[in-house]
Amino acid sequence: MTVFAGQGDARRSMALLWRGGEQPEEVRPGPKPALSVDVIVEAAIEVADREGMAALSMRKVGERLGRTGMALYTYVPNKGELVDLMYDRVLAELPTEYDVSAGWRPAVASWAGHTLDFYLRHPWVLQVSQARPVLGPNEFAALESVVAILRGTGLGPRRTRGVVALLFDFVRGAARTVTESRLAPSATGVSDEEWWRTRSHLLEEVAPGFAERYPMVAWVESQDDEAGEDDTFTMGLNVLLDGLEATIAKG
Repeated sequence: MTVFAGQGDARRSMALLWRGGEQPEEVRPGPKPALSVDVIVEAAIEVADREGMAALSMRKVGERLGRTGMALYTYVPNKGELVDLMYDRVLAELPTEYDVSAGWRPAVASWAGHTLDFYLRHPWVLQVSQARPVLGPNEFAALESVVAILRGTGLGPRRTRGVVALLFDFVRGAARTVTESRLAPSATGVSDEEWWRTRSHLLEEVAPGFAERYPMVAWVESQDDEAGEDDTFTMGLNVLLDGLEATIAKG
C-alpha cells in the first residue's frame, strides 16, 4: 500500500501543516476530550502505529476519540490532509542537530541509526511515498539536519542532494525489510524457521545439483554467520560511507 502526500486541497493542507504555535493535547480515557487538529492527529498516529495504515480511517480515529468520523471533518478536511499531518508530526521525534566535532562519518552513522529506529517505531511512515514530499516544517527540519552534517564534507549542492537521497533510500529500504520480516509470521501464520525449513528441504528435492547450477549463490550462502538485523544494517552502511569517503577524497 503506497500513500501519496498532498492529496487534499493544497492551500488548506499547507495552512494546517504550517499553522504552528499549538501544543498537542494529550488524549486520555474518560470524558470526551475537546477536539482539535492536534488531538485528532495524535489519535490517528496511535491507530496507525497499532493497526497499520490500511486500518486508518476517519471513522476509526473518531471511534478512538469517542466521536463520529463526521465530527472530525470540521478540523481536518479529509484523510489526505490527515496523513500529511501525521507524517510531519512524527518526524518531530528525530534529532535536529548532530555533533560533527569527530567528523561527518560518525555523525551520519548516528543519524542513520536514529532514522532507522524512527521508521521501526512508525512502520506506516514507510508507506508514505517519497515521490512527493509533504512540505511540512518537521520534514524540512529532518532534511536540514542531515544536510548540515554533509555540508562539512566539501561536496557541492548537487552531489550532496544525491548523497542525501542515497542515505534515505538505504535506511528506508533496511527499515522496510526489517518491518516485513517482523510482520511475516503473524500475517502468514508461519514462523520464519518453519518457512525456511520446509522450503530448504523441498529445494534439495526439486533442484538437485543446485550448487553446481548456481555456484555464486552457493558460495555467498556457504558461511552461515547468522548476522542479525543490526549487523546487516551496519555492514551496509559502512560500505556506503566508505564509498562516500572515496568520493570526497577525489575532490
